[in-house]
Amino acid sequence: MIHIEQQWAENLRTTEGMLMHKKAHDDSKSEKRGDLIIMRGLRVKSSKLKVTGICDVVEFRRDNGGIPLIRYEGRWQPYPIEYKNGEPKESEADLLQLCGQAICLEEMLACTIKYGALFYGKIKHRVEVEFTENLRKHVIDTIEEMQSYWKKGWTPRGKFTKSCYACSLNNVCLPELEKSKSVNKYIQEVLQSDEKIT
Repeated sequence: MIHIEQQWAENLRTTEGMLMHKKAHDDSKSEKRGDLIIMRGLRVKSSKLKVTGICDVVEFRRDNGGIPLIRYEGRWQPYPIEYKNGEPKESEADLLQLCGQAICLEEMLACTIKYGALFYGKIKHRVEVEFTENLRKHVIDTIEEMQSYWKKGWTPRGKFTKSCYACSLNNVCLPELEKSKSVNKYIQEVLQSDEKIT
């Protein structure tokens, strides 16, 4: 809805998320702490998948099997971290986003990234994510599906779940209408009930 229909709405959650990401995306706050380099707001892209984005934080941990970085001695292993305001979700949305960032980093840095983390503000700790082959395939399939929607200019129907209540686009998307009868079905039922009466 944001990209195809140019729809956006703010609510408390989007504002809290924006404030959390303001610090995470501040690329002037990148730093080095011993065997750890922390880069914030790192822009990434994949020519193969035709996607771009911004990683909230990428930690580079000193590792002899890692990659060289300009301005830093030694070799370093990238570890992407995505900040989320809430808590872990039932859906794989957060996992897919983080794995997508890892795939972009791998292409850009010519390396392999096996793990990353999701930091959830509500529970105030990281959840480590393994980038399995199944998760990577799911990312690629999802990106291809999203790009087909973009080319067609078609927004897929929303599927109503309990998380819809907290979504800032709830009043625009109106996913609860999916539970309503279609006009065609309603007319057919009325016509059939009239036939039974006469």
